[in-house]
Amino acid sequence: MDVQQLNHLPRSAGVYLFWGESQLPLYIGKSIDIRARVLSHLRTPDEARMVAQTRRIDFIQTAGEIGALLLEAQLIKTHQPLFNIRLRRLRNTNTIRLSRNGLGVIPEIVSSKDTAIGQADGLYGLFSSQRAAQEKLRELARDHGLCHALLGLEKLNKRGCFGLQVKACLGACVGLEDRATHDQRLLKALLEMKIHSWPYSGAIDIVETNGEWTEKHRIHHWRYLGTSNSQNHATRSYSETAFDMDTYKILVKPIMLGSAQIVGVRS
Repeated sequence: MDVQQLNHLPRSAGVYLFWGESQLPLYIGKSIDIRARVLSHLRTPDEARMVAQTRRIDFIQTAGEIGALLLEAQLIKTHQPLFNIRLRRLRNTNTIRLSRNGLGVIPEIVSSKDTAIGQADGLYGLFSSQRAAQEKLRELARDHGLCHALLGLEKLNKRGCFGLQVKACLGACVGLEDRATHDQRLLKALLEMKIHSWPYSGAIDIVETNGEWTEKHRIHHWRYLGTSNSQNHATRSYSETAFDMDTYKILVKPIMLGSAQIVGVRS
């Protein structure tokens, strides 16, 4: 790797790409200070193998951190770099949907293929598989004294669930605990995992500025549609058609907490 490349790296936000001999990048990362972050890779012993294979480093500057996060996620999903172990494209996302019947709350594990995640209420948690969602329900049962049978993790029988036999369940499955009390604990346990439904009537732009340079990131139903750049009047278009877990996680805090500059888009 040419040392001159390091000297030309900017001290600003954006995405950087490590390239080897292949036509695909070895690694893609993001930072609010590209140069400092790249230099930290060079000083990390665990990344020596990647650095040894690197022949050049490219970068794409962004006006702010949100743009860097969105661009990094898209590039990783597109190129699948060898040394990136996260932000891989998932064909399906799972969540826990709550519904009610005459007895109480019923949790059900559903996929993004069957449910409009981010557009509907009563959804909790984002999981890469049905098994991961089931493990989360088991964890909640263990930590909050919930019933495996009422959570749909095992069949209900007259003797109650297995948790009742080992005194881990408080007995809602056999009437020893009021069902409403059990369901209140479940709702409280799930609250921090709530998936927010899209809070706007249409698309929005998240605006980031760096001096006189402005980028506008177009978002609709938590889907990233692209970025317009005032610096070169270019537009990166992605048009996500399906709910993406990584995009949601990037956007939910700045949008719901109001920390991002948001402009409505006229239809």
